[in-house]
This record gives sequence, structure tokens and C-alpha cells, in this order.
Amino acid sequence: MAMGPVQILVVGFGEDAEFKGEALAELQRLSEADIVRVIDLLVVHKEEDGSIDKVEISDEHELAKLGALAGALIGFGAAGEEGAEVGAEAGVELGEEGTVFDDEEVWYLADTIPPGTTAAICLLEHRWAIPLRNAIAGAGGVALADKWLHPQDLLAVGAEIGMALDD
Repeated sequence: MAMGPVQILVVGFGEDAEFKGEALAELQRLSEADIVRVIDLLVVHKEEDGSIDKVEISDEHELAKLGALAGALIGFGAAGEEGAEVGAEAGVELGEEGTVFDDEEVWYLADTIPPGTTAAICLLEHRWAIPLRNAIAGAGGVALADKWLHPQDLLAVGAEIGMALDD
């Protein structure tokens, strides 16, 4: 099975956040429609007293596949086909541990957020991109650059253009 591009998405929620389940419901809807696949999701909340609560949702089968693919690519880059085999095996072993985020990442994330706030890290596979990538490759194309532009980025560019026009 082909894998789509994988994104690490980190989201912060302030003290006034209202968790009603909408974001999880949308992730589930996108997953059921095979638009994205949630490989791993870690949510960390820091209480006012500094104590930490965490929730993690992992797809162990997907973690093993991702580990094998990433390991094979790294191994191939380092030592050709033989390295790909060794890398894939090592990647499967890491993936079978059942989580991408170990306690060190949990504590690092917890240290970076203020008390009373929540942060989430989601390892998200973009399944929608697979047919597009295959069509491009089928036409002999290769990606030369890949960058996400967020609405905030476009607003910043617009503001800079506006200031330049005012000068």
C-alpha cells in the first residue's frame, strides 16, 4: 500500500479553549473518508500546579508501516539496497513499540506550554495526495519544491505589500 506525505501538526490551546470534540470528530470524518490517516496523536495538558495529563491515540499497524518506510528510505540513502533492508527492519521494530512520542517528547512539550494550557501533536498522513503524486509521476514529473502556505502567511504577505504601496 502506498503512503502519502506525512505531516507533523502541532496545535496549541490557551486557557480559554473549549473542548467540545469538534476537532476529533473532524479528524475521524477525514479518516473515514480516506482523506487523511491519523498515525499518532498526543494531547498534553498542563494544570495550573504544573502537573501533566496526557492522552495518546496510536495506530500501531500504521506506525509499523511508517517505521518500515522511513527506515528503508534512510537505509537506502546511506547504503543502497542492502541498507534499505536493514533500515526497514529497524523501522518496523521501532514502529511496533506502539508510539512515535516517547516520554521525552511528552515532557519537552509539557515544558514548552504555560500552565493551564493544552498542546496536541498529530502525525497525519495525507492520503488524498497519493493519486495526485502517482499522476504526476506517471506523466514523468518530479516534485521540485514543496511548501505549505497558511492563510496567516498570505495575510502577512498582503500586509507587507500594503505597506510597500503606502511608501
